[in-house]
Amino acid sequence: MINSKKISVFSLILIMYSVSAFFLTAQDVNNLLLRNYRPKSLYKIPVTQVQKAAFPVIDMHSHPYARSEKEISDWVKIMDSCGIQKTIILSMATGAEFDSIMELYGKYGDRFEVWCGLDYTGYDTPDFPASAVRELERCYKKGARGVGELGDKGLGLFYSHPVPAWGMHIDDPRLKPVFQKCAELHMPVNIHVADPVWMYEKMDSTNDGLMNAFEWKIDLSKPGILGLDQLVQTLENAVRENPKTIFIACHFANLNHDLDRLGRMLDTYPNFYADISARYAESATIPRYMQNFYKKYQNRLLYGTDMGFSPSMYRVTFRILETADEHFYEISQFGYHWALHGFALPRTVLKKIYNTNATRIIEKYK
Repeated sequence: MINSKKISVFSLILIMYSVSAFFLTAQDVNNLLLRNYRPKSLYKIPVTQVQKAAFPVIDMHSHPYARSEKEISDWVKIMDSCGIQKTIILSMATGAEFDSIMELYGKYGDRFEVWCGLDYTGYDTPDFPASAVRELERCYKKGARGVGELGDKGLGLFYSHPVPAWGMHIDDPRLKPVFQKCAELHMPVNIHVADPVWMYEKMDSTNDGLMNAFEWKIDLSKPGILGLDQLVQTLENAVRENPKTIFIACHFANLNHDLDRLGRMLDTYPNFYADISARYAESATIPRYMQNFYKKYQNRLLYGTDMGFSPSMYRVTFRILETADEHFYEISQFGYHWALHGFALPRTVLKKIYNTNATRIIEKYK
Protein backbone atom coordinates (compact mmCIF):
# COMPACT_ATOMS: atom_id res chain seq x y z
CA MET A 1 0.00 0.00 0.00
CA ILE A 2 1.34 3.44 -0.98
CA ASN A 3 1.72 5.91 1.89
CA SER A 4 -0.35 9.01 1.03
CA LYS A 5 1.68 11.16 3.43
CA LYS A 6 4.86 10.30 1.52
CA ILE A 7 3.15 11.26 -1.75
CA SER A 8 2.07 14.59 -0.26
CA VAL A 9 5.57 15.38 0.97
CA PHE A 10 7.06 14.39 -2.38
CA SER A 11 4.52 16.55 -4.22
CA LEU A 12 5.30 19.53 -1.99
CA ILE A 13 9.04 19.16 -2.62
CA LEU A 14 8.40 18.93 -6.37
CA ILE A 15 6.27 22.07 -6.33
CA MET A 16 8.86 24.00 -4.31
CA TYR A 17 11.61 22.90 -6.70
CA SER A 18 9.55 23.98 -9.71
CA VAL A 19 8.83 27.40 -8.20
CA SER A 20 12.51 27.90 -7.33
CA ALA A 21 13.55 26.90 -10.84
CA PHE A 22 11.07 29.37 -12.27
CA PHE A 23 12.47 32.28 -10.29
CA LEU A 24 16.02 31.28 -11.13
CA THR A 25 15.32 31.23 -14.86
CA ALA A 26 12.62 33.90 -15.10
CA GLN A 27 13.99 36.94 -13.29
CA ASP A 28 11.73 39.01 -11.09
CA VAL A 29 12.33 42.40 -12.71
CA ASN A 30 10.82 44.21 -9.73
CA ASN A 31 13.62 42.90 -7.54
CA LEU A 32 16.46 42.91 -10.08
CA LEU A 33 19.64 44.33 -8.57
CA LEU A 34 21.53 46.89 -10.60
CA ARG A 35 24.76 44.89 -10.32
CA ASN A 36 23.01 41.97 -12.01
CA TYR A 37 21.81 44.01 -14.98
CA ARG A 38 23.28 42.43 -18.11
CA PRO A 39 21.75 44.01 -21.23
CA LYS A 40 22.19 42.41 -24.65
CA SER A 41 21.96 44.30 -27.90
CA LEU A 42 19.00 43.27 -30.08
CA TYR A 43 20.03 45.35 -33.08
CA LYS A 44 20.73 43.39 -36.25
CA ILE A 45 23.69 45.50 -37.30
CA PRO A 46 27.27 44.75 -38.39
CA VAL A 47 29.56 43.08 -35.88
CA THR A 48 33.24 43.32 -36.76
CA GLN A 49 35.80 40.93 -35.31
CA VAL A 50 39.26 42.52 -35.42
CA GLN A 51 41.73 39.72 -34.78
CA LYS A 52 44.87 41.76 -35.35
CA ALA A 53 45.55 45.50 -35.19
CA ALA A 54 45.76 47.42 -38.45
CA PHE A 55 49.41 48.32 -37.72
CA PRO A 56 52.12 46.98 -35.40
CA VAL A 57 51.26 48.21 -31.91
CA ILE A 58 53.40 49.58 -29.11
CA ASP A 59 51.43 49.19 -25.89
CA MET A 60 52.62 52.12 -23.78
CA HIS A 61 50.79 51.08 -20.62
CA SER A 62 51.04 47.64 -19.14
CA HIS A 63 52.38 46.07 -15.95
CA PRO A 64 54.35 42.95 -14.97
CA TYR A 65 51.27 40.73 -15.06
CA ALA A 66 53.31 37.68 -16.09
CA ARG A 67 55.47 36.44 -13.23
CA SER A 68 57.31 33.51 -14.80
CA GLU A 69 59.18 32.80 -18.01
CA LYS A 70 56.36 30.47 -19.08
CA GLU A 71 53.75 33.20 -18.57
CA ILE A 72 55.87 35.74 -20.44
CA SER A 73 56.38 33.29 -23.29
CA ASP A 74 52.59 32.83 -23.49
CA TRP A 75 52.17 36.60 -23.45
CA VAL A 76 54.57 37.00 -26.37
CA LYS A 77 52.56 34.47 -28.38
CA ILE A 78 49.39 36.46 -27.69
CA MET A 79 51.19 39.66 -28.68
CA ASP A 80 52.19 38.02 -31.96
CA SER A 81 48.65 36.87 -32.69
CA CYS A 82 47.17 40.31 -31.96
CA GLY A 83 49.85 42.43 -33.60
CA ILE A 84 51.52 43.86 -30.48
CA GLN A 85 55.09 44.72 -31.41
CA LYS A 86 56.31 45.91 -28.00
CA THR A 87 54.90 46.31 -24.50
CA ILE A 88 56.03 48.91 -21.98
CA ILE A 89 56.10 47.40 -18.50
CA LEU A 90 55.35 50.07 -15.90
CA SER A 91 56.84 48.26 -12.94
CA MET A 92 56.25 51.01 -10.33
CA ALA A 93 59.20 49.37 -8.56
CA THR A 94 62.66 50.28 -7.32
CA GLY A 95 65.41 48.38 -5.53
CA ALA A 96 65.48 44.60 -5.56
CA GLU A 97 61.90 44.37 -6.82
CA PHE A 98 62.76 46.38 -9.92
CA ASP A 99 65.91 44.34 -10.48
CA SER A 100 63.96 41.06 -10.45
CA ILE A 101 61.36 42.39 -12.91
CA MET A 102 64.09 43.74 -15.17
CA GLU A 103 65.92 40.41 -15.11
CA LEU A 104 62.76 38.50 -16.00
CA TYR A 105 61.54 40.72 -18.85
CA GLY A 106 64.95 41.80 -20.09
CA LYS A 107 65.49 38.37 -21.64
CA TYR A 108 62.93 39.14 -24.34
CA GLY A 109 64.84 41.88 -26.10
CA ASP A 110 62.73 44.44 -27.92
CA ARG A 111 59.39 42.84 -27.04
CA PHE A 112 59.33 44.49 -23.61
CA GLU A 113 60.73 47.70 -22.16
CA VAL A 114 60.73 48.09 -18.38
CA TRP A 115 60.23 51.40 -16.59
CA CYS A 116 60.96 51.92 -12.90
CA GLY A 117 59.15 53.71 -10.10
CA LEU A 118 60.50 56.34 -7.73
CA ASP A 119 61.85 55.51 -4.29
CA TYR A 120 60.06 57.83 -1.86
CA THR A 121 61.96 56.56 1.17
CA GLY A 122 62.68 59.52 3.44
CA TYR A 123 60.60 61.89 1.32
CA ASP A 124 60.01 64.02 4.42
CA THR A 125 63.74 64.49 5.06
CA PRO A 126 66.24 66.94 3.50
CA ASP A 127 68.17 64.05 1.93
CA PHE A 128 65.22 62.86 -0.15
CA PRO A 129 65.84 64.46 -3.55
CA ALA A 130 69.44 63.24 -3.68
CA SER A 131 68.56 59.71 -2.57
CA ALA A 132 65.70 59.46 -5.07
CA VAL A 133 68.00 60.62 -7.87
CA ARG A 134 70.63 58.03 -6.90
CA GLU A 135 68.10 55.20 -7.09
CA LEU A 136 66.76 56.53 -10.38
CA GLU A 137 70.27 56.49 -11.84
CA ARG A 138 70.84 52.98 -10.52
CA CYS A 139 67.62 51.73 -12.14
CA TYR A 140 68.62 53.42 -15.39
CA LYS A 141 71.94 51.58 -15.38
CA LYS A 142 70.01 48.35 -14.81
CA GLY A 143 67.91 49.02 -17.92
CA ALA A 144 64.99 51.27 -16.95
CA ARG A 145 64.09 53.61 -19.81
CA GLY A 146 61.24 55.53 -18.24
CA VAL A 147 59.46 56.16 -14.94
CA GLY A 148 56.00 54.98 -14.05
CA GLU A 149 53.35 54.50 -13.31
CA LEU A 150 53.36 57.22 -10.67
CA GLY A 151 49.96 57.64 -9.06
CA ASP A 152 48.03 60.13 -6.96
CA LYS A 153 44.31 59.84 -6.21
CA GLY A 154 44.22 62.75 -3.81
CA LEU A 155 46.21 61.85 -0.72
CA GLY A 156 49.63 61.85 -2.33
CA LEU A 157 51.88 59.75 -4.53
CA PHE A 158 51.48 56.12 -3.55
CA TYR A 159 51.93 53.82 -6.54
CA SER A 160 55.71 53.40 -6.40
CA HIS A 161 57.31 50.77 -4.19
CA PRO A 162 58.52 50.29 -1.50
CA VAL A 163 56.88 53.22 0.34
CA PRO A 164 54.13 55.76 -0.45
CA ALA A 165 54.63 59.52 -0.20
CA TRP A 166 51.41 60.60 1.48
CA GLY A 167 50.87 64.35 1.22
CA MET A 168 53.39 64.84 -1.60
CA HIS A 169 51.89 65.54 -5.01
CA ILE A 170 53.43 65.51 -8.47
CA ASP A 171 54.12 69.27 -8.43
CA ASP A 172 55.98 69.19 -5.11
CA PRO A 173 59.30 71.12 -5.29
CA ARG A 174 61.07 68.12 -3.77
CA LEU A 175 60.54 66.25 -7.03
CA LYS A 176 62.04 68.89 -9.30
CA PRO A 177 65.62 67.49 -9.08
CA VAL A 178 64.21 64.05 -9.87
CA PHE A 179 62.38 65.26 -12.97
CA GLN A 180 65.46 67.19 -14.06
CA LYS A 181 67.40 63.95 -13.88
CA CYS A 182 64.66 62.22 -15.88
CA ALA A 183 65.14 64.83 -18.60
CA GLU A 184 68.91 64.38 -18.49
CA LEU A 185 68.59 60.59 -18.80
CA HIS A 186 65.83 60.89 -21.43
CA MET A 187 63.35 59.00 -19.23
CA PRO A 188 59.67 59.87 -19.85
CA VAL A 189 57.39 59.97 -16.80
CA ASN A 190 54.02 58.19 -16.81
CA ILE A 191 51.66 59.70 -14.23
CA HIS A 192 48.15 58.76 -13.09
CA VAL A 193 46.21 61.54 -11.38
CA ALA A 194 42.66 61.28 -10.05
CA ASP A 195 40.04 58.82 -11.31
CA PRO A 196 37.08 59.13 -13.71
CA VAL A 197 34.54 61.79 -12.76
CA TRP A 198 31.84 59.22 -11.98
CA MET A 199 33.85 58.10 -8.93
CA TYR A 200 33.47 61.58 -7.45
CA GLU A 201 29.74 61.98 -8.07
CA LYS A 202 26.92 61.00 -5.74
CA MET A 203 26.36 57.26 -5.67
CA ASP A 204 22.69 57.50 -6.56
CA SER A 205 20.25 57.11 -9.45
CA THR A 206 21.64 60.16 -11.28
CA ASN A 207 25.13 58.69 -11.70
CA ASP A 208 25.15 57.00 -15.11
CA GLY A 209 28.45 55.27 -14.35
CA LEU A 210 27.24 53.98 -10.99
CA MET A 211 27.72 50.28 -11.68
CA ASN A 212 31.49 50.70 -12.00
CA ALA A 213 31.90 53.93 -10.03
CA PHE A 214 30.58 52.40 -6.82
CA GLU A 215 33.49 49.96 -6.70
CA TRP A 216 36.07 52.74 -7.18
CA LYS A 217 34.33 55.65 -5.44
CA ILE A 218 36.51 58.40 -3.98
CA ASP A 219 35.87 59.48 -0.41
CA LEU A 220 36.34 63.25 -0.46
CA SER A 221 35.71 63.48 3.28
CA LYS A 222 39.24 62.27 4.05
CA PRO A 223 41.36 65.06 5.56
CA GLY A 224 43.71 66.70 3.07
CA ILE A 225 42.42 64.87 0.01
CA LEU A 226 42.51 66.71 -3.33
CA GLY A 227 39.61 66.51 -5.74
CA LEU A 228 39.75 65.72 -9.44
CA ASP A 229 40.25 69.31 -10.64
CA GLN A 230 42.93 69.97 -8.04
CA LEU A 231 44.83 66.84 -9.04
CA VAL A 232 44.75 67.74 -12.71
CA GLN A 233 46.12 71.14 -11.72
CA THR A 234 49.06 69.49 -9.92
CA LEU A 235 49.76 67.60 -13.14
CA GLU A 236 49.69 70.77 -15.20
CA ASN A 237 51.96 72.51 -12.70
CA ALA A 238 54.53 69.72 -12.97
CA VAL A 239 54.42 69.71 -16.77
CA ARG A 240 54.80 73.49 -16.91
CA GLU A 241 57.62 73.63 -14.35
CA ASN A 242 59.64 70.84 -16.03
CA PRO A 243 59.56 71.67 -19.75
CA LYS A 244 62.47 69.39 -20.65
CA THR A 245 60.83 66.32 -19.12
CA ILE A 246 58.33 64.27 -21.12
CA PHE A 247 55.14 63.57 -19.14
CA ILE A 248 52.58 61.00 -20.22
CA ALA A 249 49.23 61.37 -18.48
CA CYS A 250 47.71 57.93 -18.47
CA HIS A 251 43.98 57.34 -18.97
CA PHE A 252 43.45 60.67 -20.80
CA ALA A 253 44.46 62.31 -17.48
CA ASN A 254 41.04 61.06 -16.30
CA LEU A 255 39.44 63.89 -18.24
CA ASN A 256 37.13 61.81 -20.42
CA HIS A 257 34.27 64.02 -19.24
CA ASP A 258 36.17 67.24 -20.08
CA LEU A 259 38.44 66.56 -23.02
CA ASP A 260 38.53 70.25 -23.89
CA ARG A 261 40.65 70.76 -20.78
CA LEU A 262 42.99 67.96 -21.82
CA GLY A 263 43.15 69.48 -25.29
CA ARG A 264 44.17 72.86 -23.89
CA MET A 265 47.03 71.20 -22.02
CA LEU A 266 48.14 69.35 -25.15
CA ASP A 267 48.00 72.62 -27.06
CA THR A 268 50.07 74.44 -24.44
CA TYR A 269 52.82 71.99 -23.49
CA PRO A 270 54.91 70.25 -26.17
CA ASN A 271 56.38 67.94 -23.50
CA PHE A 272 52.95 66.52 -22.65
CA TYR A 273 51.27 63.37 -24.01
CA ALA A 274 48.29 61.25 -22.96
CA ASP A 275 47.81 57.52 -23.14
CA ILE A 276 44.37 56.06 -23.80
CA SER A 277 44.69 52.99 -21.58
CA ALA A 278 41.78 51.59 -19.57
CA ARG A 279 39.41 54.36 -20.64
CA TYR A 280 37.89 52.76 -23.72
CA ALA A 281 34.47 52.34 -22.12
CA GLU A 282 34.46 55.91 -20.82
CA SER A 283 35.11 57.24 -24.33
CA ALA A 284 33.23 54.77 -26.55
CA THR A 285 29.93 56.29 -25.44
CA ILE A 286 30.66 59.48 -27.45
CA PRO A 287 32.13 58.15 -30.71
CA ARG A 288 31.75 61.21 -32.95
CA TYR A 289 33.30 63.54 -30.40
CA MET A 290 36.11 61.06 -29.80
CA GLN A 291 36.82 60.63 -33.49
CA ASN A 292 37.29 64.37 -33.82
CA PHE A 293 39.46 64.48 -30.69
CA TYR A 294 41.71 61.71 -32.00
CA LYS A 295 42.04 63.47 -35.33
CA LYS A 296 42.94 66.79 -33.72
CA TYR A 297 45.49 65.32 -31.30
CA GLN A 298 46.67 62.41 -33.40
CA ASN A 299 50.33 63.29 -32.72
CA ARG A 300 49.99 63.32 -28.93
CA LEU A 301 47.94 60.25 -28.02
CA LEU A 302 49.44 56.85 -27.22
CA TYR A 303 47.88 53.39 -27.33
CA GLY A 304 47.85 51.55 -24.01
CA THR A 305 45.88 48.79 -22.30
CA ASP A 306 46.47 48.43 -18.51
CA MET A 307 44.09 45.45 -18.49
CA GLY A 308 46.14 42.27 -18.50
CA PHE A 309 47.05 40.44 -21.70
CA SER A 310 44.14 38.31 -22.86
CA PRO A 311 43.50 38.21 -26.64
CA SER A 312 39.89 39.31 -26.15
CA MET A 313 41.04 42.41 -24.27
CA TYR A 314 43.34 43.54 -27.06
CA ARG A 315 40.71 42.82 -29.71
CA VAL A 316 37.95 44.83 -28.10
CA THR A 317 40.27 47.86 -28.02
CA PHE A 318 40.93 47.36 -31.74
CA ARG A 319 37.20 47.10 -32.39
CA ILE A 320 36.57 50.42 -30.63
CA LEU A 321 39.39 52.25 -32.39
CA GLU A 322 39.11 50.77 -35.88
CA THR A 323 35.49 49.93 -36.63
CA ALA A 324 32.18 51.75 -37.02
CA ASP A 325 30.35 49.10 -34.98
CA GLU A 326 27.53 50.48 -32.85
CA HIS A 327 25.68 49.64 -29.65
CA PHE A 328 27.62 46.71 -28.23
CA TYR A 329 28.37 45.77 -24.64
CA GLU A 330 31.60 44.71 -22.92
CA ILE A 331 30.47 44.69 -19.30
CA SER A 332 32.79 41.91 -18.17
CA GLN A 333 35.79 43.75 -19.58
CA PHE A 334 35.05 47.30 -18.46
CA GLY A 335 32.45 47.15 -15.69
CA TYR A 336 30.10 49.75 -17.17
CA HIS A 337 26.61 48.76 -18.30
CA TRP A 338 26.30 51.29 -21.08
CA ALA A 339 26.53 50.59 -24.81
CA LEU A 340 29.79 51.18 -26.70
CA HIS A 341 30.44 52.43 -30.23
CA GLY A 342 33.44 52.30 -32.54
CA PHE A 343 35.39 55.40 -33.61
CA ALA A 344 36.25 54.27 -37.15
CA LEU A 345 39.53 56.17 -37.00
CA PRO A 346 41.30 56.82 -40.32
CA ARG A 347 44.29 54.60 -41.00
CA THR A 348 46.65 57.57 -40.89
CA VAL A 349 45.47 58.34 -37.35
CA LEU A 350 45.54 54.70 -36.25
CA LYS A 351 49.15 54.30 -37.32
CA LYS A 352 50.20 57.24 -35.14
CA ILE A 353 48.19 56.11 -32.12
CA TYR A 354 49.36 52.51 -32.40
CA ASN A 355 53.00 53.08 -33.24
CA THR A 356 54.45 56.30 -34.63
CA ASN A 357 53.96 58.50 -31.56
CA ALA A 358 55.36 55.88 -29.20
CA THR A 359 58.29 55.18 -31.51
CA ARG A 360 59.12 58.87 -31.57
CA ILE A 361 59.29 58.95 -27.76
CA ILE A 362 61.14 55.66 -27.36
CA GLU A 363 63.70 56.31 -30.08
CA LYS A 364 64.28 59.90 -29.03
CA TYR A 365 64.76 58.95 -25.43
CA LYS A 366 66.87 55.82 -25.83
